[in-house]
Amino acid sequence: MSPTPLARTPWGLLLAASAILMVTMGVRQTSGLLIDPINATTGLSIAQISFSLAIGQFVWGAVQPLFGALADQRGPLPVLVSGGVLLAVGLVAATMMPSTWGLNLSFGLLMAAGAGAGSFSVLIGASSWRIPAHKRSMAAGIINAGGSLGQFLFAPLVQVLLTAFGWVRTLYALAVIVLLSLPLAWPLRKRAPRAETGVDDESLGLQLRKALRERSYWCLHLGFFTCGVHIAFLVTHLPSEIAMCGLSPTVSSISIALIGLFNVAGSLTIGALGERFRMKWLLFWMYLSRAVLIALYLVSPPTPTTFYVFAAALGFTWLATVPPTAGLVGKLFGPRHMGTLFGLTLLSHQIGGFFGAWLGGVALEHGGDYSWMWYGDMALAVVAALVNLPIREAPVTRAIATTN
Repeated sequence: MSPTPLARTPWGLLLAASAILMVTMGVRQTSGLLIDPINATTGLSIAQISFSLAIGQFVWGAVQPLFGALADQRGPLPVLVSGGVLLAVGLVAATMMPSTWGLNLSFGLLMAAGAGAGSFSVLIGASSWRIPAHKRSMAAGIINAGGSLGQFLFAPLVQVLLTAFGWVRTLYALAVIVLLSLPLAWPLRKRAPRAETGVDDESLGLQLRKALRERSYWCLHLGFFTCGVHIAFLVTHLPSEIAMCGLSPTVSSISIALIGLFNVAGSLTIGALGERFRMKWLLFWMYLSRAVLIALYLVSPPTPTTFYVFAAALGFTWLATVPPTAGLVGKLFGPRHMGTLFGLTLLSHQIGGFFGAWLGGVALEHGGDYSWMWYGDMALAVVAALVNLPIREAPVTRAIATTN
């Protein structure tokens, strides 16, 4: 049987990867809309629900290098299919165990691990070896745009389902959507071939040792950690912030959708700029802009227009940090073990995500609002901007000494 046109063309691969990420990220990034309905019907506190989502933030990152390594070695197809099934099981399990430990298991472990198997490290790793090196930043931007489009589409969908049917049936509907998306994994079934010579022929162990000794790689980790704090805090707690201002849930869903919509433009723009400008400078300006945007938000009146403008402006950089970060990992170490090495940076991102989701709930429960989280976000954004400046954008070629 000859390969399908979709499987033969890089564009088809990118579209398949984008569509998978649209579903997995659409489900993940709208989870904050579930907090108030679950709180109202189960009696669980916002802090308890936030902690379950925080566990999910960490688990989603922790599985990225593991699934990335598995996809690098065995091929992406079994990883993507098993991840989709796991995500659907987690969604259904949450409806059957509406307790603290039940949400920790369903939201925190099953859903997060399943979504992680169908996320950046596997999808970008599965596609990057088919793309010329100078086009990988743009390719990562296209895939990333799929995840942002998912947030744009799923936010109003989830809000409509919640209003019409409640959170239990909403999770059932999301599980069905996830299962229907599984055939999209077929075009991505092939794993990267082993190169005959050069850096791409190095073993995973050797590349890991190189990476852990490379200052530029650690700078990417630190910047991405801060990005995780920002995103997890906002996606988890922005609906509660809006509710505290006396605004309707519709404002929350529109705001989250706007973040996703504008990040489609941001991802494509930053991905394209990564082919022309140094990617570390793109990261510098994106992180610095977040500090400015948060400061402007804090001095603005809490109106729907304020939230819409804030969401749109912040959305432009939301996950647009992914293309230059992935592009720099590929430039430093090549595409052979991209799924693993980029997956490790995503782990750092989600360690930050754990603290962003969890500390937001703690701040609200103990302080009555999110003021200190906003101030902390601004400070971290400045640190993230500065830590990207020492990055060296060149392949890592130094040898690692071995012992007998």
